[in-house]
Amino acid sequence: MRDDDVSALTDDERTLLRALRPAMAALMRAFDDDLQRFQRMSHAEYIALMFLSEAPERTMRLSDLAELCQQSASAIGRTVKRLEAEGLVQREQSVHDARSFNATLTDAGLARLKEAVPVHVASVRRHFYDQLEGVDLGRLGAAFQRIAQKG
Repeated sequence: MRDDDVSALTDDERTLLRALRPAMAALMRAFDDDLQRFQRMSHAEYIALMFLSEAPERTMRLSDLAELCQQSASAIGRTVKRLEAEGLVQREQSVHDARSFNATLTDAGLARLKEAVPVHVASVRRHFYDQLEGVDLGRLGAAFQRIAQKG
């Protein structure tokens, strides 16, 4: 592609692009702050519990969990270790692959997640959806999915 084939960004496009990363960072901080304050749980822990709750038999390979949570293998290992220390997750070697470990959501972990859901939903509404008044959420969600699929 040549430079003369590309038109300049409009002011609105430039504003949106420049606001995207700081907005996402601010959202993640706000979600984390609310969960820490009201549930003594990090957003990373909440997301890990959420994905495990949706997995067959509430069990997932740590590498798959890391990918879904968008964390490195070492970061998800630390997250799971904290959850395991609280009895919310069990970590065990995979019976199918001796090099892999699985995380399984315990009954206590599922109960803890259910306690945290209302706090997280309120946080998401307040910090995110309330800021999108008048925006077509269906179209925005579809656009984000298309972007994510290309990445």
